[in-house]
Amino acid sequence: MIFVILGTQKFQMNRLLIMIDGLVADGKINSPVIAQTGQSDYEPRSFEYHNFMDKEMFDRHISESELVITHAGASSIITALKYRKPVVVCPRLAKYGEHVDDHQREIARAFAKKGYVVCCDDGDDLEEKIILCKGSEFPEYVSRTNEISRLINDYLANIDRSGG
Repeated sequence: MIFVILGTQKFQMNRLLIMIDGLVADGKINSPVIAQTGQSDYEPRSFEYHNFMDKEMFDRHISESELVITHAGASSIITALKYRKPVVVCPRLAKYGEHVDDHQREIARAFAKKGYVVCCDDGDDLEEKIILCKGSEFPEYVSRTNEISRLINDYLANIDRSGG
């Protein structure tokens, strides 16, 4: 099963849903597809979708998936990586009214540069990126959250001791 994650922000991402719907309808995606579509108003005809999911449903779908296709929300990407899923990241772009700027492109490219995901940027062939992702090995994502928290706490403790 392919799990599609579009987040919960106020922006639509109809473009990605239309691409996936076409690939399923044309038989180019043979796996079942389930999507969390967020604020998108396009209603897929070829696969199951839910605007929003509770945590239990979301976790079940991501756990059962063979591949995740997601917008470039850092939380969505990191969640898929923590579940050790191959991930195709399609950044939201301002020119399609999917966000206010193109910061998601930078996020997608940064994760791809480190080898964690396959980036499907504007104009790329989604079908090719899915095939590439399914045939690739990815390094395990290691969160540095605890390390960053420790550094901040050490810094704050040293400021406190020095009186300033």
